Amino acid sequence: MELFVLLCAAPVVWSYGSGLVSESCFDMTPHHSGSPQTTKSLFTISTEQSSFTPGEDVKVSLQGSGSGSFRGFLLEAREPGGQSAVGSFLVGSGSAQLLTCFQKPNVAVSHSSASPKTNIQVTWKPNPAETIKTVQFQASFVQSYRTFWVGVKSPVLSLNDSTRSSSTAAPSSDTISRTGCGASKLCFSQPSGCDPASSFQCYFMSARVLSPDGSGVRYEVTGSADGYVAFGFSDDQRMGNDDIYICGVDGQGGVGVQRAFSTGPTAPDVQPLGNVSDVKTRLQDGVLSCSFTSRNPISIQRSSSSKSYLLLAYGASSNGKIQMHQRAFSSSQKVDVSAPAVVQRDGKVQIIRAHGALMLMAWMTSAPLGMMGARLRTGVRGRKLFGRELWFLVHVSVMSITVATTIIAFILAFSFVSGWAAGAHSVLGCLVLILALIQPTLALMRCGPQHPWRFLFNWAHSFIAASLKLLAVAAIFTGVQMVDSSSDRWLMKVMGGFAAWEALLYGLLDLKGRWRKSRADGSDHLDSNTARADVLLLILYLAGNLSFLICLLTGIGQMSYP
Repeated sequence: MELFVLLCAAPVVWSYGSGLVSESCFDMTPHHSGSPQTTKSLFTISTEQSSFTPGEDVKVSLQGSGSGSFRGFLLEAREPGGQSAVGSFLVGSGSAQLLTCFQKPNVAVSHSSASPKTNIQVTWKPNPAETIKTVQFQASFVQSYRTFWVGVKSPVLSLNDSTRSSSTAAPSSDTISRTGCGASKLCFSQPSGCDPASSFQCYFMSARVLSPDGSGVRYEVTGSADGYVAFGFSDDQRMGNDDIYICGVDGQGGVGVQRAFSTGPTAPDVQPLGNVSDVKTRLQDGVLSCSFTSRNPISIQRSSSSKSYLLLAYGASSNGKIQMHQRAFSSSQKVDVSAPAVVQRDGKVQIIRAHGALMLMAWMTSAPLGMMGARLRTGVRGRKLFGRELWFLVHVSVMSITVATTIIAFILAFSFVSGWAAGAHSVLGCLVLILALIQPTLALMRCGPQHPWRFLFNWAHSFIAASLKLLAVAAIFTGVQMVDSSSDRWLMKVMGGFAAWEALLYGLLDLKGRWRKSRADGSDHLDSNTARADVLLLILYLAGNLSFLICLLTGIGQMSYP
């Protein structure tokens, strides 16, 4: 079981063997469930000099103290207090590899394997095109899954070239801030109430009407992202039928504004920019900022209403093409962009998380336990509790829990969307609920074991159970596809592994059943060794299911919706 958990959890931590941890470039925090250590780090960063000269290399060492070793790391060079990497690295060891961060190649170094390390040496080179006077190396070290340090820093190195200009970029006069929110412009941010002028971890958009007829709107959007930050207008709180503006890095490394339209949970279709003017963009310390004036109508709005939901999202891009968003937020209600207001984020995402968790637990633990218990009942036949067969009591109990859990999850889904949601997932979910209600109803009306028509119930009960199993797995597949916002789609890979695991175990059960029949000549008698084998097979099956369940629950906890 532990092996399955480790294999499935690997994609959500950046201490896994490949070391491809570009998603942690900005905050340098491992995607672990725990928190960074607050004690002094067991590992240090050192350099051979206290200053740097343009064009000359700086040797950087990562070291462990005493017998301590680290398995993973992420190293960057930044200006003190800066939020973006500067310069570039060279590596000479197979234990380290170069990463692309902030749309710049070779500006970070990470581990290439999960083997223990006590010393890593790399070379840093200043970039002549960057105007920096001081630099500081920062690293995060992973000793184990729950033991890691973030933001370990080296001493500050200063520039020793007196001929280099000491001037720094002047702050932009068009800085995006919360000034005027609720009074002269509409604002939507995550976290709620954050100010992008003072916090680089603030995702923010605003809209301010410029003309009396409301045709001209000044939009602002900003946020820390490794590709793009976008906002959109939607008829509902989910992706699909959305008018979107994207502030992102293009294929040449510049920042631009795009207009797009989405038709579902896939990459939106880029549209002509239309009547957009006075575009201002900026990329500073990993924070993207765009402001522009648009006289385009919001295309999703119906003539009967000028209101729509606001969506705000960010993610990575590749050669100017946006990838699946890493996080997305929606407003709690429809708003009119011409009415100044402070818009609150919708908090109902917990409802859909609860829906997914309940359905996973029902159809990956309790339902399989009830079905497998019925299939392996011959191993415990004759054992009774309260006058009834033990296997039958277990079967009825866990399947009742499954039906009750399915009903609750179904109600949660309807309360989230406030009605019917189109798509295969909704149809499959309804079929699962209908069959889950039919199954116990038929069981209550079944005839006695010796009745000549009993075989009809046995056949129908088995057929509905098999159909339920297939439909439930299909529903989970489509549901996971809707919320899997990871760049490598690792949740879908976990689901593929789960389906293969189920097929393997049911295949083994079928082979074991055939072997049992050939050995017993049609008799139900089993020796104690066969009974023990049934119990071990059931434990193995449930252990595997629990491993996959833990992985999927972890993904649901990190999911982005819409």
